[in-house]
Amino acid sequence: MSHAPAYSRLQIALHWLIALLILAAWVTHEAMEDAFETRLESGVLTPNPHAILGLAVFVLVLIRVFVRHRQGAPGPVPGSSAMAEAAALWGHRLLYLLMILTPIGGAITWFGGIEALGEGHELLGNALMIVALGHAVVAILHQLVLKDGTMTRMLRPRG
Repeated sequence: MSHAPAYSRLQIALHWLIALLILAAWVTHEAMEDAFETRLESGVLTPNPHAILGLAVFVLVLIRVFVRHRQGAPGPVPGSSAMAEAAALWGHRLLYLLMILTPIGGAITWFGGIEALGEGHELLGNALMIVALGHAVVAILHQLVLKDGTMTRMLRPRG
């Protein structure tokens, strides 16, 4: 993967859209328990906002991975330490892993009717929210305290 000077408009749009969809999915997860019970009792799959949001997140994350592979991403922040770069690398890997595994777990639970996987899916969803919150806090720290332009790369597209 090459290092681009900044993210593209598409990468930025996908980033923020996925973030909003993940938040919306997390907010709507409480209603899912009743919907799942109804699904198990009736055997009928009905449209469900949480499931639709999760599917959208999964598809958009796959598109995002493909676009990132094709277009690259900005390189290390100038002056950052090797430990900071390793933390950023592994933090992003964890985010991507959770953004992929959480919807897969939810889909298997919902479409397969496997109730035992529901708690694992919920655990993954909560872990995703915690890691995403940490990601946001670190981005804000970079922008407001370190003033190194890290967050600006996800706000201003390359020309």
